[in-house]
Amino acid sequence: QVQLVESGGGSVRAGGSLRLSCDVSGWTFRLLCMGWFRQAPGKEREEVGYSYPRGGSSVYSDSVRGRFTISRDSAENTLYLQMNSLKPEDTGMYYCAANYDCYYGDWPYWGQGTQVIVSS
Repeated sequence: QVQLVESGGGSVRAGGSLRLSCDVSGWTFRLLCMGWFRQAPGKEREEVGYSYPRGGSSVYSDSVRGRFTISRDSAENTLYLQMNSLKPEDTGMYYCAANYDCYYGDWPYWGQGTQVIVSS
């Protein structure tokens, strides 16, 4: 059973940066497809991006490409989301998720979320 715990959320002014962390346990981290999702108040959850396993590349949504970076620390079993040039529309609850296969649509494992608030 994969377990995920996010941290690092907070409040920041527009243009600022935050780094979110997701601690992973219960499976071999490097073999997992890892994703970041977010949900703004009153909106549906959207995919931010995901990281292929085994040292593969990352894919980003159009809304964050060039501003956000997903990375992994395999020694620490931790997934990161570095968020730069934050905008008020980046406000929301951020979740990490894990999947055994990036090509499988459903994400079976989710963290509890960490809140990000970006003020103008």
